[in-house]
Amino acid sequence: MKNTVSTLQKMKDNGEKISMLTAYDYSTAKLFDEAGIDTMLVGDSLGMVMLGYDSTIPVTMEDMIHHGAAVVRGAKNALIVVDMPFLSYHTSVYDAVVNAGRIMKETGCTAVKLEGGKNVCPQIKAIVEAQIPVCAHIGLTPQSVNAFGGFRVQGKSEKAAQELIEAALAVEEAGAFMVVLEGIPEKLAAIITKKLHIPTIGIGASPECDGQVLVYQDMLAMYGNFVPKFVKQFAQVGDVMKGAVADYMKEVKEGTFPAKEHTYAISDDIIEKLY
Repeated sequence: MKNTVSTLQKMKDNGEKISMLTAYDYSTAKLFDEAGIDTMLVGDSLGMVMLGYDSTIPVTMEDMIHHGAAVVRGAKNALIVVDMPFLSYHTSVYDAVVNAGRIMKETGCTAVKLEGGKNVCPQIKAIVEAQIPVCAHIGLTPQSVNAFGGFRVQGKSEKAAQELIEAALAVEEAGAFMVVLEGIPEKLAAIITKKLHIPTIGIGASPECDGQVLVYQDMLAMYGNFVPKFVKQFAQVGDVMKGAVADYMKEVKEGTFPAKEHTYAISDDIIEKLY
């Protein structure tokens, strides 16, 4: 059965944790969906893990739509959220609604996600009024990494913590159905989660959140040598892939692949007539 915004809200209300992973292509989305993941995020993190950029800043609307549509085609049950990329909603409320509409219309996703607190509440409200569900994202927001001066934990001072609580309440009031909390202390995440009616999804924000999200390349040890503090590697898929490629190369060079069972036959009578 297809998960909806209501499904996730009921999960929070019933105290059931929400599972979320990033996905960027059809095959991966299909596998995650078959595994039973509740929701998938087509994150602008694809700029780094799929396209090789140093940050999410260069990612375009076309990138998000291209990858988002592929994920939607692969997922039959999971709720799919697609990120709105940098400058697709910052310039005006009008631009935000138009671009959110494009993403939903051209990908078939259920919801869009955008970063920011009080500053993006007018955009959230307008997008929701256009009948497009919005997932908010506060705390460490990667699109603002240059303004933050790097990837740093947010909300550690009393003032900063209070601002994050106010931001969470503001995005809920604006109409967001869910909010991602990234890179904030555990006790602050607990306060925000208790204050909000809508679900919270943590990434580097402790198990106090209603659910968790990770970039799947991080979770499967497929991306780089740096492992963030908040990441647990559930499998060494990167090593498995490299090993399989090495074995493939070896057999190709030795001539042992393809073997007889991998080839197609033709009648010897036909072959004789070809000489």
